[in-house]
Amino acid sequence: MTTHRTRRHLGVVTLLLLVLAAALAPTPGSAADGNWWDPTARPAPDSGIGVTGEPFTGTGADGEVRGFVDAHNHVMSNEAFGGRLICGRAFSQKGIADALRDCPEHYPDGSLAVFDFITNGGDGRHDPAGWPTFRDWPAHDSLTHQQNYYAWIERAWRGGQRVMVNDLVTNGVICSVYFFKDRSCDEMTSIRLQAKLTYDLQAYIDGMYGGPGKGWFRVVTDSAQARDVVARGKLAVVLGVETSEPFGCKQILDVAQCDRADIDAGLDELYALGVRSMFLCHKFDNALCGVRFDSGALGTAINVGQFLSTGTFWRTGKCAGPQADNPIGLASAPAAERELPPGVEVPAYAEDARCNVRGLTELGEYAVRGMMKRNMMLEIDHMSVKATGRVLDLFEAESYPGVLSSHSWMDQNWTERVYALGGFTAQYMNGSEHFVTEARRTERLRDRYGAGYGYGTDMNGVGGWPAPRGADAPDAVTYPFRSVDGGSVLDRQTTGERTWDLNTDGAAHYGLVPDWIEDIRRVGGQDVVDDLFRGAESYLDTWGASEAHRAGVNLAEGAEATASSTEWNPFTSYAPGRAVDGDRGTRWAADWSDDQWLRVDLGGTHRVGRVTLDWERAYGSAYRVELSTDGTDWRTVWSTTAGDGGLDTAVFTPSPARHVRLRFLDRGTDWGYSLYEVGVHGR
Repeated sequence: MTTHRTRRHLGVVTLLLLVLAAALAPTPGSAADGNWWDPTARPAPDSGIGVTGEPFTGTGADGEVRGFVDAHNHVMSNEAFGGRLICGRAFSQKGIADALRDCPEHYPDGSLAVFDFITNGGDGRHDPAGWPTFRDWPAHDSLTHQQNYYAWIERAWRGGQRVMVNDLVTNGVICSVYFFKDRSCDEMTSIRLQAKLTYDLQAYIDGMYGGPGKGWFRVVTDSAQARDVVARGKLAVVLGVETSEPFGCKQILDVAQCDRADIDAGLDELYALGVRSMFLCHKFDNALCGVRFDSGALGTAINVGQFLSTGTFWRTGKCAGPQADNPIGLASAPAAERELPPGVEVPAYAEDARCNVRGLTELGEYAVRGMMKRNMMLEIDHMSVKATGRVLDLFEAESYPGVLSSHSWMDQNWTERVYALGGFTAQYMNGSEHFVTEARRTERLRDRYGAGYGYGTDMNGVGGWPAPRGADAPDAVTYPFRSVDGGSVLDRQTTGERTWDLNTDGAAHYGLVPDWIEDIRRVGGQDVVDDLFRGAESYLDTWGASEAHRAGVNLAEGAEATASSTEWNPFTSYAPGRAVDGDRGTRWAADWSDDQWLRVDLGGTHRVGRVTLDWERAYGSAYRVELSTDGTDWRTVWSTTAGDGGLDTAVFTPSPARHVRLRFLDRGTDWGYSLYEVGVHGR
């Protein structure tokens, strides 16, 4: 009986953990040369940094900040999932020996390192000793041990990184089933703790430099503050959130477990904590949006986990455009599938049905608009392509730039739309060859839109990191090497008795980020690294434009509207004015024939440069936008023959107009044309 129960519990843990794969206080001591970047009271003993030379400060000749941006990191995720899934801490008031030690259950030989066993194969056994030997961890393929010790982050900063997004992360379901935990599984409790500890880390580092505000680790809450931090040569730290059920917005049997009040309260609280970017869904479909699938056996396991958590499996359909979700998991995952109730099986999926049918829900759209209202940035990675398409439609309709793809989890066919909005993209911390290949693929778009590039290390994020290429690999990193700006020299990094070399150790911890960038330079050339060095400026451009955004006045709302026809219905009105009444619950509908029009009188002459059409299911596949100052002479300013419904935005050179006419030429369905709302804007 005991053996059976233990095996079953391990099966549940295996399933839900696979979802994720979604001694001293500081002592006085003056720096010998009084350099501003050297602490006056570093803990002793502590890690080496392995960098000499002054960090660059100021801005470039064009007034732009310089430096790399890590758009996706998890500094405090050891506090997530119950606090015992990822072992070790980013800092400790008791010193490095206390911070960099393994989880208690991993002693003496890793026999109970269940997560290590699941994610890294073998039997999970390892030498648990961290400080000072670090024989087995951190490592590029160990997903259970701390990679973000503060001194390793310090090395990345000294190597040229100037912006880091710290995504506060957790998963209440995984926490609830994991054997070992020492705190609540409530997601918001964990998010609050991680936010607090990020500020505590800032204070801890400040203490080494003489007091508040003097350290290099600066949590920032607006782009101007971030620019000032970077110009002073320090690291701007932005708070984000990546969790599966934000604001408690779980769905069970397709029924939302949250409402608009929960979303408003959640967004307000996160904003007050300093959070400025976030994901709305991750791994499991929730009440806000559908997710982009995982593939293979992992995908099958996550699909089973979704069923156990929500009562529904993923549902797929044919994709409406070139974008597609990841191939759904079709491989068997026996340990996971055994946890399904008797008679329940993972569905079979057609190979030509690659898209999650669940997109952005009504509550999800409310959350997106709430983020725009608060000038926050939205992460579209992990969203289904259906959800992402709607988000981009909403942002384009409002000319809102705050869209991020931080670690290679969106369909790459969205890239140009992201850049066109003024958004920012970063690539996952892949091996240098892969990273260079992908960077080259999107280089043309970055050049066209003047965008820099970023990376998302996802460290402490259970993803796996670049493996060693070998000391004899072509273009191996040669130590010591100079930083990209040329002002610092970096040698191999040493902590305790262990010295790491990217060539033979891979990207084992955060301190090897500069070494990895040097590897990219040697493999791919200076131009790839130059794009990365413009990353901080580009990210802050997106953030600043999001902050500056103000909702435009809809010149059409409440205006007089007429139409070529109106569908008759004895129970409700589909009059033309319903498309300009500011209520998405009403609509105008035309007769069921191709050639129709809807005309709006703005009541006076205005400069018009953007028109939005929020379609009901009956949409136009071919139509044009016409403007007139007198209602007699019309000029076409925009047209399409590829309309696909949803929310369309027509952008054109602003010009004077009192009258706007939409000329519908071809229908996209057997019905007529039907619009919830038409928006007319100056830009």
